[in-house]
Amino acid sequence: MTAPGGGAGPGWLAVIDMQRVFAEPDSPWRAPRFGQITGRVAALAGWFAPRVTFTRFIAPDRPRGGWQDYYRQWPFALRPPGARLYELADGIGAPGGATLDATTFSKWGPRLAGQAGPGGRLILAGVSTDCCVLCTALAAADDGIRVQVVGDACAGTTDTSHAQALDIMRLYGPLIEVVSSADLLGLADAGPGPDAGD
Repeated sequence: MTAPGGGAGPGWLAVIDMQRVFAEPDSPWRAPRFGQITGRVAALAGWFAPRVTFTRFIAPDRPRGGWQDYYRQWPFALRPPGARLYELADGIGAPGGATLDATTFSKWGPRLAGQAGPGGRLILAGVSTDCCVLCTALAAADDGIRVQVVGDACAGTTDTSHAQALDIMRLYGPLIEVVSSADLLGLADAGPGPDAGD
């Protein structure tokens, strides 16, 4: 497989924080267009499988430093990792229920680094574009990873902040590239997924 922008190799897809807390209408953290990206995210996950990691944002047991002020602003979110609001949303399923959980906006760390591989390629989809997707992309790019953000498979806290976050990430080219799901899935003739022939 040859990636858009000239990068070769299958890459690794990270589905960022597709959780109920960002999906449900009564959630203070709802991403309004969450439901509109679910189908694209599921299609990408199916195509990249098994080279996929599903992440979750969870609250720490005891917030420290600036996070104390953060959770004073959002006390509803101080729940254990198993709370319903932190479950993956309907239509999004991690194989075997395994997820990469983090109490930070960025999900980049040793596990994703090992999966992407040295000098590898990380593909990002999910929510929210202007928070956890952005933070993960910048951290991975800073570590020398080629990052592709699937713009139409991400949703922001607002349409404006979504567009602004994508524009910010475009400033980091060629380390970060904003692509579409059609770029990766190849429209109607996508062919086999990246695991084919491995």
